[in-house]
Amino acid sequence: MRQRRRRVSGPASAGPRGVAPLALASALAAWLLAPGVALAASTITIRTQDNVPLAATLYEPSSGPGPGVVLVHMHLRTRRDWDAVGERLASNGIAALALDLRGHGDSGVGRFDTTTFTGAVADVRAAVLYLKVRRDLVNGGIGIAGASVGANLAVLEAAGDPVVRSLALLSPGMDYRGLRIEAAVRAYGARPALVVASAEDYYAMRSARLIAGLGPGTREIQQVEGAGHGTVMLERRPDLVDTLVDWFRRTLL
Repeated sequence: MRQRRRRVSGPASAGPRGVAPLALASALAAWLLAPGVALAASTITIRTQDNVPLAATLYEPSSGPGPGVVLVHMHLRTRRDWDAVGERLASNGIAALALDLRGHGDSGVGRFDTTTFTGAVADVRAAVLYLKVRRDLVNGGIGIAGASVGANLAVLEAAGDPVVRSLALLSPGMDYRGLRIEAAVRAYGARPALVVASAEDYYAMRSARLIAGLGPGTREIQQVEGAGHGTVMLERRPDLVDTLVDWFRRTLL
């Protein structure tokens, strides 16, 4: 059964002395119905082509159908790394779907092949398909944000699916345990990609520079300092949440 949690972080339910309850209720209703406010995040289950159930969080905007973004975490982390990004995307009119890859978080069923990681490509494909068929929610292009192995999985899925119109890659590697992305980046072609890496993360930074030279499309490279790897950068550099939201606004809206 689909469970929903309503996020309310606006006006308080109890106000200062002298403010009528009806006025407070009206103010709260106006805030909840304001354009751009993300009204709900839903815990859902999606199923891959090879029949693996995956837990995911769907962040739904209140502004009606628009673009959608899939959020893919790094190895040994979970979809919760993307909470701030998902909420901010939804508040900007972009639906977001953060999934737990097989064998991670609440997607405990299904083997995550740590030799090649190739099975997890089906996880990202299932998430893209979910957004693609939700015409009530998504009627525009789809983007993918991925971190570390999630970045490689994002590129591999996007290469063969033209509905994916934008990528944001945190700490990608040209070869992550068999997930080689050079050919996929070339196949991605003229579509835009943002690549973010921390200066001390040498392999990711080197990979970012290589990605910049592949394909004819816009390749925006951002180097940050002392931010670590993958979604850890979102913890150490919270301003990157704004960077990601701005990127998808520019490339999907």
